[in-house]
Amino acid sequence: MPLKQILKTLYAPHKVFKEIIQNPKYLGPLLILVMLVVANVAFIYVAASKTYVEHSVPTGEKLDEWTENSTLWVANTAISESSDCINGSFYGNRSIAFSVADATQVWTELDNIGPVNCSSPDEYTQLSFRAKWISPETKPTNMTIRLFSNASSNYFSYNPTMDSLNLTQGVWNNLTIPLGTEAWTPSNLSSDQGKITGLRLELTWSANSNITLLVDGLFFHGPFNSFFENAGNLYMINYALLAFMQFVVTWVLLSGLAYVLTKAFGGKLVWKPLLVLIGFALITMFVQVVVNTVAYVSLPNIRYPFDLLVGVQGEGKAAADAVNAQTWMVAYVQRFMQIAVWIWTIALTALAVRFLAAISWFKCAAVGAMAYFVAILAESFIIG
Repeated sequence: MPLKQILKTLYAPHKVFKEIIQNPKYLGPLLILVMLVVANVAFIYVAASKTYVEHSVPTGEKLDEWTENSTLWVANTAISESSDCINGSFYGNRSIAFSVADATQVWTELDNIGPVNCSSPDEYTQLSFRAKWISPETKPTNMTIRLFSNASSNYFSYNPTMDSLNLTQGVWNNLTIPLGTEAWTPSNLSSDQGKITGLRLELTWSANSNITLLVDGLFFHGPFNSFFENAGNLYMINYALLAFMQFVVTWVLLSGLAYVLTKAFGGKLVWKPLLVLIGFALITMFVQVVVNTVAYVSLPNIRYPFDLLVGVQGEGKAAADAVNAQTWMVAYVQRFMQIAVWIWTIALTALAVRFLAAISWFKCAAVGAMAYFVAILAESFIIG
């Protein structure tokens, strides 16, 4: 019987509401609550399984911890922490500064990291960092990057041509270097790309100068993992609890506000029938989740690359455009469903008040609209 009443709420609410008023029971709304929780779990599973995020070391939760702490580095220069840094969601509020006087070279090493596996296309395939030299004004003539493998004698060396890097003095240069390619020369057969444990950066100038170099945002990245794989089952449990809370809070608030407003308009209500009818009206929340889930099923796997995730202003536009091109239809469906659910729920609330209080349709519509929008505003504030 409750399932039949729930179904009839979708296509014949004016008939089923009259039936429910004769014998109001909480079983129907509670069944809708269970359906909503299950639907939300299914939605987050589908959405998370189709969302692939480029993984990084350090992880985003740790920000760029390697360029936040100067004690992690050794160098042929004075080492300090600078407030001149990159602004972005994965970045902290410091960079590492290296300063040496009357020299042609600055070198610095970061040890005891990882080990980071850069041995296959399914592992970390790129090294990214930001470099900015304050002085001298001339460009460096040579750059060498070494990735150490367990020992200082085991490493891979990379020497790009300076023209290919297109470096500029006085600005943050974004360097993203492919790993595991033939451009990296091993020092010996013991060098293992699957166990990178340290890094060395060398910059050389053609003449002695006072050199000041800043480094920020050092990351290994490359493998894409589904959001479901990263978040695990605990995230689904949290999402189920969130759906439960959203329904209960909206149900109670919407019923209470409709009751108070109807009384204010001169109508008379009985609490239990109103609460039961509002519970049935919230079947719209279930329908919204089902439609959104179907929309997500139609999507291909969506990849969010590292340059989009780090959130640096002015970067990642191409990646963002690619994601938007794949998801625009789902975004359109979600917006449409949100508006449709607002109108639909207000109409069902107004119908419930009309049957119970017998006030004018105008007052019923006003009660439905005011009660619903205040309820969802309060619900978003309570649950966050």
